Formats: sequence, structure tokens, C-alpha cells
Amino acid sequence: MTFEELAKNKPTAEWKQRMDEDDDLFTDENINATNEVLDSYINNLKKLGDNPTEEDILECVKEVVIRLNELNDKYDYFIETMEREELCEFIIEAARIAGLESEEDITEEWREW
Repeated sequence: MTFEELAKNKPTAEWKQRMDEDDDLFTDENINATNEVLDSYINNLKKLGDNPTEEDILECVKEVVIRLNELNDKYDYFIETMEREELCEFIIEAARIAGLESEEDITEEWREW
């Protein structure tokens, strides 16, 4: 998978569908804000180039997780179990595409959701 393919498969696409099916966790506002954070994360990983260090990749992971913590607080805790799993999968896959080799949950250290 590439960054471009991953960007087209953000968890927010499924959230929008669930919102349209009357899931009240989601609003256009919290979905759009999450999209901006995830797009920024992918762009930051791309900027690292072809051979980023593990430390540089994890710094991007830390930043996206902290920004998602802030969104979750701002929008009344819309990240629940399923959303957490979807976001973690996305974040970990993007880090893998950037070159990180890890079997661990790399979001856990900073994650509040």
C-alpha cells in the first residue's frame, strides 16, 4: 500500500457513512477536523523522505496521537472502541509505509482515547 492509497481509505469515510445512518457520535465538524489531522500526518511522514529514522517516524506518530487527543476532548469524546481501533490501524499502517518496523501499538504511549 502507498500513502496515496491509504489517504483514500481513512477511517473517516466509514464514520461519514455511520453518521448518515444516524450514528450520533459523528458530526461533519469532527469528521472534517479528523481528516485534516490524518492528512497532515501523512504529509509529515512523506516529508521525511525515503530513509527516515525510527525516531523521526515516531515523532510524527506522537504528534498525530496528541492532536487526536485534543480533537476527542474538543468534540465530546467521539473516539470510542471501534474508532480507536480504526485510527490505530491507520496510524500504524502509515508508519509502516514510511519504513517503521514494529509489531507494537506505537500509539499507546500518548493515546488518551
